[in-house]
Amino acid sequence: MAKTISNETQNEAMKVAKATQKPGQTKEQTKLIAAGIEKGIAEYKKQHKSKARDRDKARKQDIKAKARANADKSEANTEEEPSTSSTTQYLPWGLLLLSWAGFIGFYLTR
Repeated sequence: MAKTISNETQNEAMKVAKATQKPGQTKEQTKLIAAGIEKGIAEYKKQHKSKARDRDKARKQDIKAKARANADKSEANTEEEPSTSSTTQYLPWGLLLLSWAGFIGFYLTR
């Protein structure tokens, strides 16, 4: 299952090989050096893709874990919600009566 190396990679390897060419070096030697550089580039890309896949898997697992934690948290909140107590039911009415009593008291003292 040998993968073919792209033309771009081959051209890049040949440029690097020619840039580092020593005086008296034959074309065959330069081609061998370019082939080694191609293998190195291919190996680097392979490792880079593998690391990117691993990072992506870890990121997805983190997202799933946070989603599960939020779902568990929301379930816990819905189960623990207190029913409306009598104090919260009568609070608006109590404030209304208190304000009317204040208005009446203010009007009578004038």
